[in-house]
Amino acid sequence: MTDLEQQVFTQVRAIISNEEQVIGRRGILIPLKKAIIADGDIRNVIDIVASDPALSAHLLWRSNSADHAAPEASKNRSLKDALVRLGQVNIYRYAFTFYLKERLDELQEPYKKLVQGYWSLNEAIAIDAVDQLYQLDNVKINPDEVQTLALFSVFGEIIALTAFAYLNSEGGESYPISALKAVIEGQQQVLTLEAFASLGLDDELQTEFMIAHNLRSTNNADSPGLVLKRVLAKRGLLLKPI
Repeated sequence: MTDLEQQVFTQVRAIISNEEQVIGRRGILIPLKKAIIADGDIRNVIDIVASDPALSAHLLWRSNSADHAAPEASKNRSLKDALVRLGQVNIYRYAFTFYLKERLDELQEPYKKLVQGYWSLNEAIAIDAVDQLYQLDNVKINPDEVQTLALFSVFGEIIALTAFAYLNSEGGESYPISALKAVIEGQQQVLTLEAFASLGLDDELQTEFMIAHNLRSTNNADSPGLVLKRVLAKRGLLLKPI
């Protein structure tokens, strides 16, 4: 690693550790997480989600997109029905990715174009992973767990690029994007795991992410990570190649 790359690596890691700098003020995510942790009352969670019509519509769409097994006629469910089916962990993961995407759309160029490329890749992987799940027999895996996990497939790259954009704008620096690319190529695993730890995502998501990227083994045949692992392996995206 060159001196320049080391500087970028150090400063990007420092920004990743400050969630407000990475994804801005988290607005509804904070009360949503508190409601989930505090008492687990789904009614409180529903009220918080319903306060943002855009998030409500997004969660309805996500719920329907993952639920291949349900007849089309039954997919126009109410928000309450959708959230009850999703479960609180998946609600939070979907909400996190929704607001993260909003943050990415606010980035200046060239970072916006670059990070949107990563996001499009995430979405494509999520579609492939859910399709892969429905091709398997005798598994008891929640399709939303597969989809929410897949939406974090290139999480480290997205967060690192977002942090770098902040560094070059708010930080008053002007580092070349080539330096960040070199850092991501060499330190992708470190940046990814630090992003998970800093942004308060659930432990199960991180565990399944590590299984998906071949960083951890499992004897659980119903692991969502194993489903995603097949997709990532075909795409050559595993952090630890097989």
